[in-house]
Amino acid sequence: MERVIFYILAVIMIVFAIASVTSRKMLRSVIYLLFVLCGIAGVYFLIDYNFLAAIQLTVYAGGIIVLIIFSVLLVHQIEMKLEMAKTSKQILTGLACVIGLGVFLTTIYSHDFPVVENSLTTTTSAIGTKLLSYEAGGFILPFELVSVLLLAAMVGAIIIAKGGKLTDRNDQTI
Repeated sequence: MERVIFYILAVIMIVFAIASVTSRKMLRSVIYLLFVLCGIAGVYFLIDYNFLAAIQLTVYAGGIIVLIIFSVLLVHQIEMKLEMAKTSKQILTGLACVIGLGVFLTTIYSHDFPVVENSLTTTTSAIGTKLLSYEAGGFILPFELVSVLLLAAMVGAIIIAKGGKLTDRNDQTI
């Protein structure tokens, strides 16, 4: 049964990934990407990585997609149609994809991946403690740097979306 669910999720992810790349409307591409990210979370749930699946749904499927949709709406290009690439570029891209797929498959099938039994389990409490730890090996500094970076990106997106030059109120004549 798990194998059938995996293949269904894989087909859904492949179909929506292709639709996301080939769609000419920006909003539809983002929605298709949302389905791909939810499919990845489904695979994580299937292999019993519940915490990683929840992070996938909240951070990527929730946060990133909402951020992309708002940025598209802020720029007022929700119905913008993307231009089609020239046929020569499409053929070159397809050829590069086939070569990349060949390298990927030969790498996967030429190596033996032994199964590693892991008797240690990590709890969400241990992950949270390590994320917010100030001691050696803690991740509080990268966590805070990422939050400042996201804040700067949001401010930049708002300034770009607002458009026009900001003027000083003192320079205006009455």
